[in-house]
Amino acid sequence: MKIQVITLFPEMFKPVLETSMLFKAKDKKLVEYLYINLRDFGLGNRKTVDDTPYGGGDGMLLKPEPLFAAVEYAKEQDSKAKVILMTPRGKTLTQAMSKKLSKEKDLIIICGRYEGYDERIASIVDEQVSIGEYVLTGGELPAMILIDSVVRLIPGVLGGENSAEIESFSDGKTKEFPQYTRPEKFKGMKVPEVLLSGNHGEIAKWRKNQQKN
Repeated sequence: MKIQVITLFPEMFKPVLETSMLFKAKDKKLVEYLYINLRDFGLGNRKTVDDTPYGGGDGMLLKPEPLFAAVEYAKEQDSKAKVILMTPRGKTLTQAMSKKLSKEKDLIIICGRYEGYDERIASIVDEQVSIGEYVLTGGELPAMILIDSVVRLIPGVLGGENSAEIESFSDGKTKEFPQYTRPEKFKGMKVPEVLLSGNHGEIAKWRKNQQKN
């Protein structure tokens, strides 16, 4: 999968995407990260990317010209990539959505900034995604969360064959059951006896019951 990120702050991404499982995915050539600096498509000598909103109001909006030009550039690299706009107005990110996106061939992710963006960019966006009902200073952190949630579901990224299947919300609703490792006793707290029994039928039943709690 090729993931192109359109942002005014590409330097924010490498510390996250070049670490842990996200780096492993890149190292195994399961994913490629490309950063497109929106400022490169700014207008005039000052590379302007924002302006005041029509109708008045505080803050600045990202202008349509740089946004359209950046998406068009990304599409030249991959014409069939799905275009995603990170915005509080979008559909809330879920595990089911991440699973669906992990099956896409390629993604183009637009990170908003300032007070928002010119609404006309929505005309060339395939999906608008939110990470929750709150507002951040930009779309970079939400984009990183989306990328993390998607890339880890690409086959070959996680270690265990069924690692992603037993996680919380893997079926859209069920939470993951509690898990324990050594030592058996720690600060007066013991591992549930059923997990030490070796009875896989009872263990499966216990885990299923725990997911309902």
